[in-house]
Amino acid sequence: MKTGLTQAEVLASRMAHGANVLTPRERTPWWRKFADKFTDPLIVILLVAAVLSIGISCYEYFSLDAPATAFFEPVGIVVAIALATGLAFWFEQKADQEFTLLNQQNEHEPVRVIRDAHETLVPRSEIVVGDLVLLSTGDEIPADGQLLEATHIQVDESTLTGEPVCHKGILPEEQDPNATFPTDMVLRGTKLLEGHGLMRVTAVGDATEAGHVCTEAQIDSSVRTPLNEQLDRLGLLISRASYAIAALVVVGRIVMWVHDASFSTLSSSSSPSLSSLLTLDFLVYLLQSVMLAVTLIVVAVPEGLPMAVTLSLAYSMRRMLKTGNLVRRMHACETMGATTVICNDKTGTLTQNQMRVVEVRRSGEEATVAMNIAVNSTASLDGDRVLGNPTEGALLLWLREQGRDYSSLRATAHVTEEIPFTTERKYMATRIDDTLYIKGAPEIVLEMCHRSFGTPASRPSLEGDGHLLLSWQQRGLRTLALAHAEGSATPTLDALVAIADPVRSDVPPAVQECLRAGIDVKIVTGDTPATALEIARQIGLMDATPALSVVREGAVTRDAGEKTSNLIHPASSQTGSEGGDSLILTGPEVAALTDEELRAKARDIVLIARARPTDKKRLVEALQACGEVVAVTGDGTNDAPALHAAHVGLSMGSGTAVAKEASDITILDDSFASIGRAVMWGRSLYRNIQRFILFQMTVNVCACLTVLAGAFMGTDAPLTVTQMLWVNLIMDTFAAMALASLPPTAAVMRERPRDRRKFIISTPMWHFILLVGGLFFVLMTALLWYFERDGHISAHDQSAFFTLFVMLQFWNLFNARAFLTGHSAFNLRHCREFLFIASLIFFGQILIVQFGGQMFNVLPLDISTWLTIIVVTSPVLLVGECIRMLKR
Repeated sequence: MKTGLTQAEVLASRMAHGANVLTPRERTPWWRKFADKFTDPLIVILLVAAVLSIGISCYEYFSLDAPATAFFEPVGIVVAIALATGLAFWFEQKADQEFTLLNQQNEHEPVRVIRDAHETLVPRSEIVVGDLVLLSTGDEIPADGQLLEATHIQVDESTLTGEPVCHKGILPEEQDPNATFPTDMVLRGTKLLEGHGLMRVTAVGDATEAGHVCTEAQIDSSVRTPLNEQLDRLGLLISRASYAIAALVVVGRIVMWVHDASFSTLSSSSSPSLSSLLTLDFLVYLLQSVMLAVTLIVVAVPEGLPMAVTLSLAYSMRRMLKTGNLVRRMHACETMGATTVICNDKTGTLTQNQMRVVEVRRSGEEATVAMNIAVNSTASLDGDRVLGNPTEGALLLWLREQGRDYSSLRATAHVTEEIPFTTERKYMATRIDDTLYIKGAPEIVLEMCHRSFGTPASRPSLEGDGHLLLSWQQRGLRTLALAHAEGSATPTLDALVAIADPVRSDVPPAVQECLRAGIDVKIVTGDTPATALEIARQIGLMDATPALSVVREGAVTRDAGEKTSNLIHPASSQTGSEGGDSLILTGPEVAALTDEELRAKARDIVLIARARPTDKKRLVEALQACGEVVAVTGDGTNDAPALHAAHVGLSMGSGTAVAKEASDITILDDSFASIGRAVMWGRSLYRNIQRFILFQMTVNVCACLTVLAGAFMGTDAPLTVTQMLWVNLIMDTFAAMALASLPPTAAVMRERPRDRRKFIISTPMWHFILLVGGLFFVLMTALLWYFERDGHISAHDQSAFFTLFVMLQFWNLFNARAFLTGHSAFNLRHCREFLFIASLIFFGQILIVQFGGQMFNVLPLDISTWLTIIVVTSPVLLVGECIRMLKR
């Protein structure tokens, strides 16, 4: 009799090995998450601009007796920073709260153990190494352990290996050398489908296989997203350009001062001395030049850009939630659009993780087959949910589809004898009255039967060459044979059945959509090579080919019998691989490769079978080292390390808590089609961000050059601080909202993924920014010179100048919306939000000019002036439309 641990041994074991709790991923405190928002390169530039602006405002206010309005500019910049960082933080916090509700766990479920020679219940978290745990059908294994007793045990290991049904046993002949884990070992988090037994706990908590996976998933891979890299480069460009312009202003104005001083001393025929140059007037002039340079830096910084990126990401984040994608990290929205490779788990991701009958070849009576399925089973149904062995459950579901009620058949059956299934016997049998119903492995049942399948004229010669069974086995299908015998007669074969975990109906078209979009799709699974190959064929990654005649564990062989684990399949051109053969490997083969060898093969790998969690993660890291942007899908604990290491990890809503914790996006509806929608959203989002940068940089080029020209012309500042704040903060924020609200377009799915190394400002964008910004500058400078003809700008002229500047940008907003679409700017279907926000900008400008008064340094304009400005600036849109028509 087994007595189990004593209470003292339990305490000693807990002290030595710890509690049976997985260490949760360390939560980043909210203040650190908020502080991290300030590391964005564009936010850093704004912070520098804010400090410089505060310095200038303090000088003007305290030394030059300027009014309190001098602080409007630094306050506006601080508001821009607060909004951009605050919105990003708030949206991610909200997503985390939704995720927490989705991912709640329970560590207090009772577990049956033997302690002090008595059976007792203890919470799962209190299991210790050495405990004897009693296992029965339906139990979730509470810790890793070695079986001491095992009676017909079948375990669902799909969360760790991808195998939905694994036989477990303790006898030497039951051990499977090709199994991912030893046959006498059961693992935490897996589920007992059938049978009962006794295990001794060998590992708890983080020391379990599930714990190792969790620990691996928590290692920070520090992978930067493509958008992070692009914004870093953009921030560096803006800072360098603004500093260069500022330096140019200071140097240029000093040269002008020296030139003027030299000219004034020509009449005295003496050169200016250093002391004559370093006069009080010069020092004041130099200070003014420095202040002007700082002002130019502030003008050059696109205050609305961080807000635009945040709004675009947040908008997509909320809209993607409506399509079944819970985005936890905002940048994942855009990164999906840059994805070049998707590595997929099989079970529960590509397949339904529920066994189903895919084909039945019946020769016996329908009633006989129905009775055999109903009584020769230990499973049952709860609606569509299978309780017990999933293979037997698949038969019961098929029986229900045929209009038969298994429970009624069982109720009417008078069972007189039962022969349970064992791995040695490989069949089970039940006698009802005088009829024996047999169900088991085809090779065993066929030997019992006196005849083969069907009539001699019609049967597919199953006993001769076994083509049907062989074809099913090559496709990785589970096969069963059903037979019956009357009295002591020889059994008669009634049916052959093929069972599989079917591919989700939405997966094949979704995979083809990804392939057409230039995204390489790979399968990485813990399942057998034969099953993985069949799934790859069904989803369109591989073509069916007669050359694949035999599939063995660990090898794929051709008719000639040679081993070709790196099989070149006929569908290599469909996989997205370029310049190489498509490889099929097993986990042990991947483990045998060095990191360098794996990197050399990574792009050509299509399928890895019998993969362990570390194999998946190594493949992801190898692909990243090759410059690929990698997304990983998965639902099991075994997928967590790869989900965490990927640029974007996508977990299934029905997946394990560990998988969801490691992911960036959770697909709530478990639909692979949602991945295609996420890619479409990501690509469209990147386009929208590019459009806003196009719009914003055009505004900034024009504004910087105008202020720079005014500085060298010696005129008053053409645009006041509050006017520039309206343009750079409020109007640009509205423009960001307008462009972010543009709906995604399916046209982006016909393009290949963008090159992550290319700058976010493309060559056509540079041409547009410099050409349009330059034209705006020439127009505004000419207007400034005209208004300055009397030596100063009147309040009315400044109002007109400000309004004309804003209206140029307003019409240019429509050009930015149509950029790269190939469509007319007047094609505004499904753009109600864009039109609404554009209207807010237009009427907002009217309100500011008509009622802004002293705060914005404007005077109301009459209706004729308004109409003149609108007509004069409208060619910005009309000329842009003509250019687009010529290009089409």
